[in-house]
Amino acid sequence: MDFRSMTELIELCEREKKSIAEIMIEVEASKSKRSKETIIQMMKERLIKMKEAVDLGSADPTPAPSGISGGDAYLMERYREKEKPLTGAIVSDAMRYAFATSETNARMGVIVATPTAGSAGILPGCLFSLHENARFTYEHLVMGLFTASAIGYVIANRSFISGAAGGCQAEVGSATAMAAAAIVEIKQGSPKQAVMAAAMALKSMLGLVCDPVAGLVEVPCIKRNVIGTSIAFAAADMALAGIESRIPCDEVIATMYEIGSTMPRALRETALGGLAVTPTGQEMKKRIMG
Repeated sequence: MDFRSMTELIELCEREKKSIAEIMIEVEASKSKRSKETIIQMMKERLIKMKEAVDLGSADPTPAPSGISGGDAYLMERYREKEKPLTGAIVSDAMRYAFATSETNARMGVIVATPTAGSAGILPGCLFSLHENARFTYEHLVMGLFTASAIGYVIANRSFISGAAGGCQAEVGSATAMAAAAIVEIKQGSPKQAVMAAAMALKSMLGLVCDPVAGLVEVPCIKRNVIGTSIAFAAADMALAGIESRIPCDEVIATMYEIGSTMPRALRETALGGLAVTPTGQEMKKRIMG
């Protein structure tokens, strides 16, 4: 059992009458020769590592060693306590947890790359917000991670997940698509709806360049993770409402590959273009690198 496209994935789910998460567990069991119980336990361990990164980042209001990030998760938490966020509890908490995870990464803490370190805040942000606000259990979140991994599996095999290869669309875009699909399946949406959510999320990120200031995965990367959570929830809501992407998900992924392949080198994680070469970006680099 295997799949190489979103079309094949949906067909497999419908034929087997299983969710994307269930299919991904079976594929992993077949490839790794591990039992399903072992695979699920391993994924739960990764979920717990995500939670540790969220907790660590949330509790630390200090700047990262670079001095250009850190403390924003703390500010979001204070805002959440004092005000009624315009984005509502679920999205604002997802934003806070995304900040926390990304700031833990900036402080050289342990994070789970989903699919990369530079985009590691989006999935935990969305998942733990659902846990906190909608009372989904860790078992639900673990299955969401399997859904996300199936989406990432197709993207990685058909396009990019690396900013150096395809720009930030490949990192934050892929993570946002993975999170959107996970949200849909956690909410009991169909495999087709989950794939539609992934398509709509990824479409919203096409063309996004990778331009890290001073070459660090902090500015603008962290805030792009935070914005990714809101796009993931918007895409999930549209899909759950029955709204479909007019462009099939496989074609969206192919388009990301084409865009990334033609993207200038200066805009693919080299810190030679975009926000990295603004006057402020250059001043930050000089201060950090001496």
